[in-house]
Amino acid sequence: MADELRGLLRPTPDGAGLPATDAHPSPAGPTVGPGPGSAAVPGPGPAAAPVDTGGSAAAGVPGSEPVAGPGGDGAPAAPGAAEVRRAALVSKLLLNVFATGHGAVDAGQLARWQSDAGWFEQALGMEPGGLRRQGGGDGLGAVLAGLEGDLVRRMHLREVLADPVLASRLTPSMSLIEQLLRDKANLSGVALANAKALIRRFVDEVAEVLRTQVAQTSVGVVDRSVPPKRVFRNLDLDRTIWQNLTNWSPEDERLYVDRLYYRQTARRVTPARLIVVVDQSGSMVDSMVNCTILASIFAGLPKVDVHLIAYDTRALDLTPWVHDPFEVLLRTKLGGGNDGPVAMALARPKIVEPKNTVMVWISDFYEFDRSQPLFDGIEAVHRSGVRFIPVGSVNSSGQQSVNPWFRQRLKDLGTPVISGHIRKLVFELKSFLT
Repeated sequence: MADELRGLLRPTPDGAGLPATDAHPSPAGPTVGPGPGSAAVPGPGPAAAPVDTGGSAAAGVPGSEPVAGPGGDGAPAAPGAAEVRRAALVSKLLLNVFATGHGAVDAGQLARWQSDAGWFEQALGMEPGGLRRQGGGDGLGAVLAGLEGDLVRRMHLREVLADPVLASRLTPSMSLIEQLLRDKANLSGVALANAKALIRRFVDEVAEVLRTQVAQTSVGVVDRSVPPKRVFRNLDLDRTIWQNLTNWSPEDERLYVDRLYYRQTARRVTPARLIVVVDQSGSMVDSMVNCTILASIFAGLPKVDVHLIAYDTRALDLTPWVHDPFEVLLRTKLGGGNDGPVAMALARPKIVEPKNTVMVWISDFYEFDRSQPLFDGIEAVHRSGVRFIPVGSVNSSGQQSVNPWFRQRLKDLGTPVISGHIRKLVFELKSFLT
């Protein structure tokens, strides 16, 4: 049913409802697996019965209903087999994804729900996991991420991790990683090894996505002050022909070239220092995972000096491990309070050339009685010439939470808080570093 499910819920270009699907799909392909407390989607049935011109339809299972045609009084035709089957698929897909039941959940049920959610995302025309990764606000992505987080919390995670067979059924997600990071101090032996393997898998998957985003826009501007290399691969053939058109000989039917033109390929790359400060309190796990991975990617770029600081009520310099986000995450301790001024005191000495430095501060900025001291430090850093980029928090359910007091003052300072997808931060960093 793969072909039927892909794009099933995507609107047509004119916005007139859902696209039609084939009445007789291929029997091969994935099926929508049952989520917690739900049943499987019925498969293809026998061919539809002939049209009943009297306007009545015989009852049957989805996929085998006869089609009712228009009656003598001009009544509209009853839904055909394709429409009935599509309605059944949509209904069952929605049921599997959103009717998650209650009570304990095992690894198999979570895996089936994640599979169903992946097909739901494909039905909307997205890649599996794409909608959940978007998160943000109170949209559909946030709802899916919240459902997944609820299922993870209802699992007896420690027991699952202690069993290699059950642990192998887990698919790493942000909700699962959040639980693992919170509970890692209580794990040992086989359970800890399985938890580390899941974290490593998730880090590698997210790193691949972010690395692609960075590569797509991390090219510097062409440096016109550097003469082009006169090699064949840099030859600008179109410009060479255009500039020599006056040398065309009609008698010989040849173009005589006086001068060759080459493309300039040298890029201006300014050595830069990137200081990433991450609030590791409990509400910051999504931003922390993404930004520590992003910091490691930028640390691998030439001429970019990356420093990483994590803080709660204390500040910890994680720069020695910045190239390995897996090790960074294992050294963090989620939860507790936060003390931004302590982190700022550790970060400011790392500023050597202010105009060549960018500081990314990831936090929900709830500092309470330390709000003014932290803002004073931020203002001083910004006034010195440092490019200051504040990033708001986004948790696993997609709900962003930023202190309104800080949001307004940072906006007035000319450094508005970045919220939403990590691509916004990638764009901001690239525009500075390239």
